[in-house]
Parts: sequence; structure tokens; C-alpha cells
Amino acid sequence: MGGGFARAGGHVALAGLVSRVTGFARTLVLAALLGTAAVGDAYNGANQLPNMVYELLLGSVFASAVVPLLMRARRHGRKHSREFTQRLLVAAVLGLAAITVITVLCAPLIVRVFVTDSAQRHLATLFAYLLLPEIFFYGVAVLLTAVLNVRDNFAAAAWAPVVNNVIVLLTCGVFVLVPGPVTLTPTAMTNAQILTIGLGTTAGLAGQAAWVIFALRRNGFHWNWRARPLPYTWRPVRAGLPVLGWILVYAAISQVGVAVTMRVAFDHAGMSISSYADLLFQVPYGILAASLLTLLMPRISRSAAIGDLRGVIADLGRGARYLTVALIPITVAMALLGPMLAAMVFGGRVDPAAARLIGIAVACSAFGLAPFALVMLQLRVFYAYNDTRTPTLINVAMVITKVTVIAGAATVFPDRIVIVLLSVSSSLAYVVGATLGHVLLRKRCGLLGFTAVGDTFIRVVWATAIAGASCAAGMVVARHTAADLGLAHVITLIAGASVGVGAFLLAAKMIGIPEVRHARALLTA
Repeated sequence: MGGGFARAGGHVALAGLVSRVTGFARTLVLAALLGTAAVGDAYNGANQLPNMVYELLLGSVFASAVVPLLMRARRHGRKHSREFTQRLLVAAVLGLAAITVITVLCAPLIVRVFVTDSAQRHLATLFAYLLLPEIFFYGVAVLLTAVLNVRDNFAAAAWAPVVNNVIVLLTCGVFVLVPGPVTLTPTAMTNAQILTIGLGTTAGLAGQAAWVIFALRRNGFHWNWRARPLPYTWRPVRAGLPVLGWILVYAAISQVGVAVTMRVAFDHAGMSISSYADLLFQVPYGILAASLLTLLMPRISRSAAIGDLRGVIADLGRGARYLTVALIPITVAMALLGPMLAAMVFGGRVDPAAARLIGIAVACSAFGLAPFALVMLQLRVFYAYNDTRTPTLINVAMVITKVTVIAGAATVFPDRIVIVLLSVSSSLAYVVGATLGHVLLRKRCGLLGFTAVGDTFIRVVWATAIAGASCAAGMVVARHTAADLGLAHVITLIAGASVGVGAFLLAAKMIGIPEVRHARALLTA
């Protein structure tokens, strides 16, 4: 890998780490303020709605199709690329504004689909009015991040979520000072409390978008609002129409799974628990996998645009190997340490039973971490070739798997098991998606060179088995070193993690996993 790629990898990984740490702190503070009962479920459910609507209408278009479109525009020269980008920005912002306004007006109808309790529904509707404007800021941030990435600027946009997290943390500080009841219920929350937490959360997304705009200007790209909206902005929209239909179908199918998950989570009083478990699941992906995929997407798109199949396969294999090395050990760590980590992190902030359930959900669903990252990598290859039909078919299989597991669980098992299976169903879907994605990529591209990936996988599994056994032994030894339960959890967690990491690095050196050595180049260059 080149020095520039390594330096970018280090910067993006650092930004991802800080983003996840501050995001984690934000979640803990919100959990302490709002809890995991009716108020917490109302807020977390309403906060999911902008993600749902945005992904349903435009999210997948921006995230997956914009980079290849912009990369192809660059092949026609700097002037054409700049004009194409300007018109795409104007068209997208106008569309985002219209969608956001319509969605906000439909807030009561959207909430009614998921929430049955009248008091909780009223509170969730108020939150939805305040949080649904996030759709606009989500879209702007994602689109401008794509422009930055195409210009080989990765680090600036990677820091944007930190701005969001800091603003929300400051909002939580203000929330504590706002007069109102200490014990929150849907009927007891004051308007001032609702406005503070709702507007502050949306302000976080606005700040994130503003940061990306500032980064783009510093990069030398000036957003020119004088670009004529019509009919000239129709050209970049028309360029995306061949891929638009299948991507919208993909997004719509995804939201079927999200909608079923949310409805079952509300019905079983597990919306907040499911959200917090998903947050813990996403932390290693956001720090390690997302950073790597951010760097690989423009490279894969560039290779696909010039017909360099070898380059595409090389980056696919490189990504798969590094994801395997990074995420297989973390999968075992999450399975072993998840319950204790959740108890330590959420203990004293939420109900002990809820904290325990969060940890169990994380441990039981950890097996889906590596398949999830692999699916994200595979989809980027398909989108680089403007193939939006295949990812949609893969997603159909994933959503069917997820909905089937959730529906079966909801009719058979009690609430606690259903809440855990909400997370497990997602991981099972990722396994199905990764398997099907590999088969279809093999059919499209021929041999993928995954013999090396398989060899890396076997070596990592052996090293991880040694590390897992060492971690478990360290936890057993450290478990009774302190009389206080909270302190014992901390000591046990630190001991298990430290022994496990040391054992993995030593085993990797003895077995011979070159990606572990090369990973240092990504982080320090």
C-alpha cells in the first residue's frame, strides 16, 4: 500500500476511534437521562425515524452510487467534473428540502405505525417533529463527504461525527439544568425538556453538516449556488436514473426489516435496549471496518471506471483480509466480554436487568460482525460497476431472513428472548448476505483470489482461539480480586482484554499473519 493510503488510513482510523468514543459517551449520558423505559423508547424510536426515511428515499443513493458517478465525471476533465458536481449538489439539496418538509408534516402518521400506547405515541410524535429535520442534514453531510472522498480527502469528513456528538453532549448538560421532574414519564416531561433534547439532537446533525461544508471549502471546492437549477441540474440526475430504481427498491426493502424490528421492539418494551445493543455492535465496525471501506471505495470505483478488473479484485481481497484480521478476534472478545462490558458501562445508568439484556444481545449477535463488514465491501464492488440490481436481490434474502426470525420469535418466546433475537436476526441476515454476495461476485468477476483470504481466516481463527482461551483464563483469575461487584467487573474486564490482546499478538507472530504487521502501516506512517 502506498504511503498516502497508509497516512489516510491512520487519520481515518483515529477519527473513527474518537467518533465512537464520543458517541459512546453521548449514548451513556442519554441513557442515564432518559432511561430504557417509555421515555427512552419514545426518544430512540423517534430518532430512528430520520434514519429510516432518509435511507428509504435517498440514503442508499448517496452512500453507494454518488462516488462512482463523481469518479466517472472526473474522467471527462476538471471543468466537467466541477460543473457536474455543482449541479448534482443543487438538485440533491432541493430534493432533500422537499422530502424533509413532507416527512415532518407526516410525523403523526409515521409514529402511529410503530407506537400503540397513546401517551408514548404523543411523546414520540413531538420528538419526531423535532428530529425528522435531521433528514436534510444527513443528506447534505453524506453527499459532501462523497465529494471529499472523490477528491482523496478522507480525514476531514471522518471528524464530522465528533462535532455531532459534542453538540449532543452539551445539549444533555443543558437538559440537566432545565426545570422539570426528576423521574421522567411520557406525561410528566415538560415542553422545555422535550424541546431541549429534540432541538439539541437535530443541532448535532446540523453541526456535522456545517463541518463537512467547511472542510470542502478548505479543500478548494466552493459550493456555487448560482448553478442554474433547471433544466441543467437534470443532467446529473438523468445520469443517475439507470441506477436509481433498483437502489430505491433496495432501500425500501431494508426499511421493511427496520419497520418490523421497531414495531416488535416497541411491543416488547425493548426499543432502547435494542438500540444500545446495536450501538455496541457497531463500535468496532465504525472504528476499524468503516475506516477501511471509506478508503477503498474511491479506489474500487476508479479501477472499475477504467476497466481494471485486477485492481478491483486486489482491493476486494485486501479489504477482506484486513476485515478478517480485525473483526474475528473482536467477535470472540464481544462474545466473552459483552455482558460484563454492558453491565459495567450501563450499570447505574439504566435498570440492571436492562443492562444485562444489552450485554446478552451483544454477545449473542457478535458472530455477525465480520459478515456485516464483508457485505458492505461486496456491495461497494457491485455499485462501482453501476450494478444496483444484484445488491437488491442480496438484500431481499437478508430481509427475508431477518423478518422470518423476528416473526417466529415474537410468536413463540417471551419478551426478554425476543429482544435478544432482534439483534441475532440481523447477524443471521449478514451471514446470508455475505454468502450470497460472494457467490454472485464470483459469477460476475470470475476467480476472486480468496484462497489467500481463506488462508488468513484459518490463521486468524487459530490465533483467536488461543487468545480467547487466554482471555477466559484471565477473567477467571481476576474475577474474585475485589469484593465490590462494580470494581470486580472493571478488573475482570481489563484483565481479560489485556491478556487476550497480548495472547493474540503473540500467537499471530508465531503463526505468521502478515496483515497484523502490515496494519501498523495503516495506523502509523
